[in-house]
Amino acid sequence: MNIFRTKDIGLLHREVENHSLKRALGAADIVMMGIGVIIGTGIFVLTGVAAANFAGPGIMLSFALSSIACIFICLAYSELASSIPAAGSAYTYTYVAGGELLAWLVGWNLILEYSVGASAVAGGWSAYFVGILKSAGVELPQAITAVPYDGGIVNLPAVLIVLFITFVLVRGVKESATVNRWLVGVKLGAIFLFLLLAGPKVDATNWTPFLPYGVAGISAGASIIFFAYLGIDSLATAAEETRNPQRDMPIGIIVSLLICTVLYIAVSCVLTGVVPYGELNTAEPVTFVLRKLGYNFGSALVGTGAIAGLTTVCLVMIYAQTRAFFAMSRDGLIPPGLCKVHPKYGSPHIITLIVGLTVAGIAGFTPIGLVAEMCNIGTLFAFTVATGCVLVLRKTQPNLKRPFRCPAPKIVVPLAMLSSLYIMSGLPAATWVRFAVWSLIGLAIYAVYGARNSRVGQAKAEDKIAA
Repeated sequence: MNIFRTKDIGLLHREVENHSLKRALGAADIVMMGIGVIIGTGIFVLTGVAAANFAGPGIMLSFALSSIACIFICLAYSELASSIPAAGSAYTYTYVAGGELLAWLVGWNLILEYSVGASAVAGGWSAYFVGILKSAGVELPQAITAVPYDGGIVNLPAVLIVLFITFVLVRGVKESATVNRWLVGVKLGAIFLFLLLAGPKVDATNWTPFLPYGVAGISAGASIIFFAYLGIDSLATAAEETRNPQRDMPIGIIVSLLICTVLYIAVSCVLTGVVPYGELNTAEPVTFVLRKLGYNFGSALVGTGAIAGLTTVCLVMIYAQTRAFFAMSRDGLIPPGLCKVHPKYGSPHIITLIVGLTVAGIAGFTPIGLVAEMCNIGTLFAFTVATGCVLVLRKTQPNLKRPFRCPAPKIVVPLAMLSSLYIMSGLPAATWVRFAVWSLIGLAIYAVYGARNSRVGQAKAEDKIAA
């Protein structure tokens, strides 16, 4: 049993042809998906908390630092997505370059990231939804808006939004992209409304002191708000459903990052310029600032935009998890029957339903505050391994067709890996313990099932017998 066996590019292309998902996305769809998943919790929740507790007005530099790290990662991912246009993103890239066992660990941690992350976002969506209803005079009982740990029975709004997203995803990727496009439009409108209303009220004296927590506060803030950029990996999972992945994936990944970075810095600049940073320790900093300025109606509109924003984040996260599962089941590492594509909708409907029901259950009944930290460490682990695959493939497969080539890979790739490891180092020790336990569980499952049913392993065994 060779746990370091790699996947042949030719075999991968044949599998894509035989188990093809419907190619319905263009570059604009990838950009909108990127904006949909990157702009959400970070801009509507974490910006204020990070400014108040970690970086002060220097949160602008924290976003700049995080975006620089993401630029390195995006350049590496763009080469991988254009040269290996298959579902699975980091999992698939690692399988081709780093071997089966390492690929399994990457995929296993991505599963946790997407499911917990989507559940956390659904919980945030529920909080905003309940808050808007309350401001309109409609107060839902705690029994159906809180998990049992918090004194309720079920967080019903969180369950319902996940089930709605699951229904949309089962209907097909094109329909999902259409819903995402409209919601992103609402979200961007809300952000521009906030900048229009609050921008003229900026008082530069609120930016003094600019670094109340010192230079260390910039990196601490960057570690917290990096959660906003975790969706980058989910974009690469759409490569197999993109009409021209060699061109559209690099455009979608890089352009969406640049747009989101500009918006993040602009919003953090206005937030810290309108009120003292110490007052921003709230889960709804954007609407809080507008209410403080007296724009109650504007606050309600932006709150609606926040709901739209969180919906798109949840949608793309669940979408990405289903595609990661799809790639792993196609490889035989989990039961292959899960990768069946619906004959009418062209979506992996079985996996989508399983994932949707699981995420709905977590969101409705489980307190995910502590576990949500594992979103960061799982994705950063995937970033570290996947970006390193660029250098491995440059050496082992120099003739691989690369429509997009990462510039200066010997500089960019190590910087991408070091950036991810640096941000990982700032996470709590308890998160590392949970990461280790989850990885051990994954290794046990791989040993019992995956290693014995690997299609790559079976194909190589057959070739060996034939030789």
